[in-house]
Amino acid sequence: MHISMALLVKNEIDIIEKNIRFHSKMGVDSFVIMDNNSDDGTYEKLKELSKEFEITLIQNKEPYKQAKFMTYLTKLAKKKYNPNWVINSDADEFWVSKKGLKKSLQIKGSVLQIPRYNMTLYKRLNNWWESEYKVVNQVLYKEGEPNIILGKIGRKVIINPKGYLKTNSGNHSAEHLFFWQKKEFREIEIFHYPIRSYEQFEKNIKNRVALLKIGAKMGNHYKMWARAYEQNRLKEEFEKIVFSKEKLKCLEDVNIIKKDSTIKEMFEKFKI
Repeated sequence: MHISMALLVKNEIDIIEKNIRFHSKMGVDSFVIMDNNSDDGTYEKLKELSKEFEITLIQNKEPYKQAKFMTYLTKLAKKKYNPNWVINSDADEFWVSKKGLKKSLQIKGSVLQIPRYNMTLYKRLNNWWESEYKVVNQVLYKEGEPNIILGKIGRKVIINPKGYLKTNSGNHSAEHLFFWQKKEFREIEIFHYPIRSYEQFEKNIKNRVALLKIGAKMGNHYKMWARAYEQNRLKEEFEKIVFSKEKLKCLEDVNIIKKDSTIKEMFEKFKI
């Protein structure tokens, strides 16, 4: 059993090392990573990590094209490592199986559809990985009123490279020759940390503004925040998604969020 992880990254210095170390502990054997124009030290950190972990690292300065790049990375992983499975991931996602990824993936299939859950950021929180509140029942907002934390988010995929054709935009689905073997798979779940600090949030949105100007496609929430950035209102928008103790209790009472300290405990156990 060999598991590869394909990652497309840009300016992820606050999280990329934790991502690599965590998934190595969870059973990922190799990483195929493309750095797309990072300028915050992410590429240099990955070069350093490649001395310790099995990492194939590519630097690509082309305009951002997620589906094209992820398809290339997945096919490269297949060619170089001949893995049983390839995980299509983002740097802010942590893939968890209670019994380990290798044991969970002793199954047949072509594309496994994995549920993903947002982790919240709140005011008494010191570090993003210590968050203990997971969004378990997503809110269906009206169009034009998005919220990336509480709103609907898509699943992600793990791919059997034998018969693989391409990854679609957002890593939410993939095309495969054996399409009838696609299945939902809940033995693995993804803990997602899209908002980790104001500095990371501002850097992310500044990049999204540039991407939108060259015609990139992205969700309505990012378009909303891009407008807020251009209008000098981004800090105000950030405050809306950093919950107070009272808001957390309200959301917990109506079963939108629930306590889950899985990642916090694993980070402590693995000493990450």
